Amino acid sequence: MTPDLFGDTPGAFAPEPLAPGAVVLRGYAAGVAGALLAAITEVAAGAPFRQMKTPGGYTMSVAMTGCGEVCWVTDQTGYRYQAGDPLSGQPWPAMPEPFLRLAGEAAAAAGYRDFIPDACLINRYCPGSRMSLHQDRDERDFDQPIVSVSLGLPATFQFGGETRRVRPVNVPLSHGDVVVWGGPARLRYHGVLRLKQGWHPLTGEYRYNLTFRRAL
Repeated sequence: MTPDLFGDTPGAFAPEPLAPGAVVLRGYAAGVAGALLAAITEVAAGAPFRQMKTPGGYTMSVAMTGCGEVCWVTDQTGYRYQAGDPLSGQPWPAMPEPFLRLAGEAAAAAGYRDFIPDACLINRYCPGSRMSLHQDRDERDFDQPIVSVSLGLPATFQFGGETRRVRPVNVPLSHGDVVVWGGPARLRYHGVLRLKQGWHPLTGEYRYNLTFRRAL
């Protein structure tokens, strides 16, 4: 990690083991939260947040948008990565530089070097919204890690096993925490419990989650 981005604080972001191949970097993104949130606003100006529907017709409680070469979408035809925004027909906004920099450096801090994401899914949680347990398996290369950044209200991240039968571990996440998983943990189920009421000075009643992936 570079001192100009995160400050000269050796050891402050020592990886906290979560499972083989998975770590939590506590507070890793807190120092650049302002730049990340400003970039979210820019992305949303070009591709507004929306609540997508699953193939089964369920409207997701989490509002989503994204940026990069492609972005993950869901509708009645299925789950997939798509090069254009289905709402506008236009390409997704380009990946902001603060996103690329943070994702690459967080992955390296977790032991995954040379990670360059081509997709970032931005989830906006409000009180009561949640993300059910799921696997990230729509990507082409499972050798690439996933980098997940939390901003705003605290949440409880669930990290399970490679089947739904494995009881997940509940991991409290705060503003600026980053979870990175890959290798033997790459296909583990994960989710987020219902967001509790609260207020954060930078995000108000919301929690934002940036999930970086190499999709293509």
